[in-house]
Amino acid sequence: MNYGYMGKWLKVNLSSKEMSDFDFPEDLLRKFIGGKGLAVYYLWNYAKELEKKGVNIKEMDALSPDNILFFSTGPVTGTRSPNSGRHHVMALKSPLTGSIGSGNTGGTWGAKLKFAGYDGIVFEGKSDTPVYLSIIDGKPELHDASEIWGKNTMDTTKWLQEKHERKRAGVSCIGPAGENLVPCAVIMNEIHRAAGRTGLGAIMGSKNLKAIIVDGNAKPQIAKQEEFETKVKEHVEKLKENGVTGEGLPTYGTAVLVNIINQNGLFPTKNWQTGVDKEAENISGETLTEKYLISKHPCWGCVVACGRKTKVELGPYKISFTEGPEYEAIWALGGSTNVNNMGAVIRANHYCDIFGMDPISIGSTIAAAMELNEKGLIPEEDLQGLKVEFGNPDAIVELTWMAAFRQGLGYWIGEGSRKMCEHYGAPEISMSVKGLEMPAYDPRGAKGIGLNYATANRGGCHVTGYTIAAEVLGDVDRFTIEGKAELTKTFQDFTSIVNSCVNCLFLTFALGLDEYVEMIGPITGWDITADELLKTGERITNLERMILNKLGITGKDDTLPKRLLEEKMPEGASEGQIVELEPMKQEYYKLRGWEDGVPTPEKIKELELEI
Repeated sequence: MNYGYMGKWLKVNLSSKEMSDFDFPEDLLRKFIGGKGLAVYYLWNYAKELEKKGVNIKEMDALSPDNILFFSTGPVTGTRSPNSGRHHVMALKSPLTGSIGSGNTGGTWGAKLKFAGYDGIVFEGKSDTPVYLSIIDGKPELHDASEIWGKNTMDTTKWLQEKHERKRAGVSCIGPAGENLVPCAVIMNEIHRAAGRTGLGAIMGSKNLKAIIVDGNAKPQIAKQEEFETKVKEHVEKLKENGVTGEGLPTYGTAVLVNIINQNGLFPTKNWQTGVDKEAENISGETLTEKYLISKHPCWGCVVACGRKTKVELGPYKISFTEGPEYEAIWALGGSTNVNNMGAVIRANHYCDIFGMDPISIGSTIAAAMELNEKGLIPEEDLQGLKVEFGNPDAIVELTWMAAFRQGLGYWIGEGSRKMCEHYGAPEISMSVKGLEMPAYDPRGAKGIGLNYATANRGGCHVTGYTIAAEVLGDVDRFTIEGKAELTKTFQDFTSIVNSCVNCLFLTFALGLDEYVEMIGPITGWDITADELLKTGERITNLERMILNKLGITGKDDTLPKRLLEEKMPEGASEGQIVELEPMKQEYYKLRGWEDGVPTPEKIKELELEI
């Protein structure tokens, strides 16, 4: 028996409608843990199978039936360890970036999948008609989804819970954006939680898969229950005592960062033309709490409760109930577009949730469109009378719903900033890495996060290696490049562990590698060390990079937009700074054992990745 796991994974071939159970042997569980790790392992082997069949995965259409979706929990998920309701979703290829598809989400769905009796699900092929999958009390079934095809994520969730008479069941689904194959589409669960990046929702839509509803009463078994309960109490106390997890996030949500990051001069504003938003207070966590907050809304098993239930009581963006927006959405839809109207940001974020889109990519692409228009590069007929200008709240609301339905300029907004900026002849205006729009920290004011953006496997991503925790919220000099290669590598490998366990990255403000050993050991019964665990994280990071190499991505793609490398920050607390990427990158490659972004044979052997 493998403690911490349900011992059962479901493979669903949507083309043939065949379903079968499978499991991973204990040695592979220990080498890759679960969540992201096992997904990466599965994708690597699936890629090799495709190549044997003559499929060129580098040229493969991400929306073809050959792509797969892998939903995965980990040994920590659903165990009552703090913040353990999360799950990870991966695809071999992203329709937005052409790189690997990867998303991590909270809520309750991950825990409910395990309670339904399964550790994960892999979807292959494509259904000829819309379907949804139910797993209730260990029984998987495919159903006709024609009645809910076209519904938004809120209506889909309620319909499925009522249909199956399971008001608390976990529902993961796509909205109209996923059905319309929008590359910025996401997979939503519990209506307002998202596997939110790299276009995973479009892949689900391409397979005619509308939703997955899960529920049950099964529970993962713990190897050392008494020791586990003791450690859980200790970890909860550490979370409560930490300034970020015990005070900042519970009080103001993730938007607590708006003023902090802005004051440090790295809050990307007007499509990264500056790092200072002079009216950021209007879209801050403090303002959200004072004027728009209904209540907190924690994920399953969460002791932090950063989620927000909100409303807009008056004005043109009035809405009686929604959730969020989180820090990244506030920045992308607000700071990046220079829109300091919280009501408009909340409304646009709500559209992202119910239509199923990534607010980081959508907001960033709208900001890029504003700069393109500022430079006179978008023809009047494409604008259709809409004022696509920095600071215009109506523009972010209108373009968000237009993106979901591929209407007018919204078509290009949904395609992401790289494709849109290439279309209008100014690719340098896209603030993305490997085709994925970067999040809310300008690396000219924190050099480590710049190295992470450049080298992160899925593209411009902060949660691959959140060095901001040390550079802005900790005591590491944010302007130096010294030591940033080692810092980035450590954060990336540790994050691979968190995303494989699977639980919340916010725990790492208070809990480090030793605490994760204390978590995993009692759950699984493994006599595991911190060194072994970090090596496992390195193994996962490297195998994911090996998949990227198969997709044609190498060191040439580990870079940043020209603006960040050459244009000095014009003002604020980070004034005069650029990102000196190349020396950090070369040191990083040396520490990684990579040559031009490719793991060497020696590194592959060291990590036992000759698989």
